[in-house]
Amino acid sequence: MDFIKAIIFGIVEGITEWLPVSSTGHLILLESFMKFKNVSENFFDMFDVVIQLGAILAVVLIYFKDIWPFTNKKQNAISNKGLLSHLDKNITNLWGKILVACVPAAIVGLLFDEKFEELFYNPTSVSIALIVFGIAFIIIENWHKGKKTKINSIAAITYKDALIIGIFQLLAAIFPGVSRSGATIIGALLIGVSRKVSAEFTFYLAIPVMFGASLLKIAKFGLSFTATEFIALILGMVTAFLVSVWIIKFLMNYIKKHDFKVFGWYRIAIGLLVLVLGFFGVVK
Repeated sequence: MDFIKAIIFGIVEGITEWLPVSSTGHLILLESFMKFKNVSENFFDMFDVVIQLGAILAVVLIYFKDIWPFTNKKQNAISNKGLLSHLDKNITNLWGKILVACVPAAIVGLLFDEKFEELFYNPTSVSIALIVFGIAFIIIENWHKGKKTKINSIAAITYKDALIIGIFQLLAAIFPGVSRSGATIIGALLIGVSRKVSAEFTFYLAIPVMFGASLLKIAKFGLSFTATEFIALILGMVTAFLVSVWIIKFLMNYIKKHDFKVFGWYRIAIGLLVLVLGFFGVVK
């Protein structure tokens, strides 16, 4: 049964990590109704984070050509000498922007992650974050409607734009339920980035953020897995990967003709559900 539960958690992670609906809120609900029986509590805390590695690999697979910084085309290289002759200048520049956007959340997360988790990882805080950012999506999309976007390609994002988006990502690091993808998309829309580019840049930001968070959790947990724990972790990661591949493609096709308001309404509904269940002690 733990293996089946691991697959279900992987499905939920793969769906909610990329849609701006908060994977944290959904995993809190799922944990309340579906608990592992043959794993330690420390393992479960690690499992929730590390299955994200499967989701990351989906981004790497789909966007590999856009994010792999090495090239054999000398006309695209930074320089014609040494190591720089093997680095694509445009993709290297992209990674610079990604790292700049990750700096605020990385610094604050490393310093205060456990404190934020202690203060805000509870149904009430998560519910409020879900609802508030759900309303924000609806308001911003109404404001955004009919406006001409200023930034319509990844290359057009400046380092200043990347830092602003990174500051919005910081909100997700502080308040569970905000949704990392939701916060970065809202930040990008506010500065005039198109929906497509907002989503793509959000995917790219997830690579260092989620990879770093997973490594920290594994380092903290150690490598003392039982056979059940190891298999459950692999199943969760593989499932998250497979589902993420489909969800990312779905989202990119969806936003060609639709806005993000439906996700705002959905967030409000889930937030109210978590709030009610928390009030009655169903989720803790």
